Amino acid sequence: MDAIVARIADYAHAFTFDDLPPAVVHDCKRRLLDTLGCALAAHDAEPVAIARSLAQRVNHAGGATVFGTAQRTLPELAAFANGVMIRYLDGNDTYPGGGGHPSDTFAAVLAAAEAANADGRSTIAAAVLAYEIYASLFNAVCMRDHGLDHVFYTAVASAVAAAKLLGLDRDGIAEAIALAVTPNLALEVTRRGALSMWKGVAAANGSRNGVFAALLAAGGMTGPDRVFDGGHALQELVGKFELPPLAPRGGPYRMSEANIKWFLSEYHSQAPLALGLQLRKELAPEDIASVEVYTYWFTWSEIGSEPEKWRPKTRETADHSLPFMLGATLLENRFTDDFFAPEYLNNPAVHAMADRIKVIEDPALSAKFPAFIPCRLEITTRDGKKKVATTDYPRGHHKNPLTDDELVAKFRTLAARALPDDRIDAVIDEVMHFERSAGPSQLLAKLQMKSRA
Repeated sequence: MDAIVARIADYAHAFTFDDLPPAVVHDCKRRLLDTLGCALAAHDAEPVAIARSLAQRVNHAGGATVFGTAQRTLPELAAFANGVMIRYLDGNDTYPGGGGHPSDTFAAVLAAAEAANADGRSTIAAAVLAYEIYASLFNAVCMRDHGLDHVFYTAVASAVAAAKLLGLDRDGIAEAIALAVTPNLALEVTRRGALSMWKGVAAANGSRNGVFAALLAAGGMTGPDRVFDGGHALQELVGKFELPPLAPRGGPYRMSEANIKWFLSEYHSQAPLALGLQLRKELAPEDIASVEVYTYWFTWSEIGSEPEKWRPKTRETADHSLPFMLGATLLENRFTDDFFAPEYLNNPAVHAMADRIKVIEDPALSAKFPAFIPCRLEITTRDGKKKVATTDYPRGHHKNPLTDDELVAKFRTLAARALPDDRIDAVIDEVMHFERSAGPSQLLAKLQMKSRA
């Protein structure tokens, strides 16, 4: 067993709810609520329907619930279907700079917890553990820099959390890690060019594979002995790296460093969109002659450089298209994910506004990233005046966090697409007292929609 696997396995085996201070427990519940809101809002999306139909082919009383239904299926299939719901609208929390979305692991945590009859305390501990492993791996090696997708972190962290919930010993957790690392090196092509449905589904596949790795390990399956530092192992592909120190008992835990989104869009658009709304109060769309977004390299590269970002053809491309999103926002004086519908994708007025927008990498801002999420927005009016707005941290960043009231308001707005008000209240109450819960089943029962099985 290599040193990284041993460290993670030892850490996970010793990890308990009693390690967690109340502030971290509360933060976990906030993130669970936010994640469920994103899932509920996506309940009718086409990829969600595809994933749900696959999961519902199997009934398994000892398995895990498919969100929005009363049906239990195999835990790995539930993790996939629920993971697609969580991720598809791109509203869940993130580690910026190629770190992806650690809340994707909630799909695996809830599925494994339900299958294992784990209580709320154990489920919370597993979620915090998943974030810790996820963030540590990202801080150790950025898979994006090697042409690989960040869902690698999802798969490994999900496997660790699921193995913990299934009650595996230290060696069993190590086998789950090996069985997650070896087959889960996904390609970054998922997030390049004209984006497909898979962009919003790849992380769910990582969650599914993480749960499956833990189930295999629970059944006695073994994996390669040295998956990080052995011959033809991960470090031969991406280079040597060291896992940073994992949080000591009592923290601080890396869960609290993940940034929550206010808008249902790619994270690096959050600041430009907020600044656009700020300046839009001072002018009408017909007054705008040109817009310059000064940002750091990652934003330019990820959502502001390819030609598809000015003329997206799919929802998946649109929510990663800064000129398109900002153009629609300035035109409408609001942001909504309705912008990703065909009537906006094909709207000449949105295209005309997007054509006035330039995304410019500013080396000074790149030097501040990722400690800061800086942006400067400059709008030149048709009479030659210039309006400027800047920020270092968009709302929801862990250094500019949403209040509980703001987070609950976001949840209510999203959940209202699927649930009546009284059910929304019940979900909020259940999540905010989740450490007292007997387990996820009673929470997931409150997510059932009348139109679902």
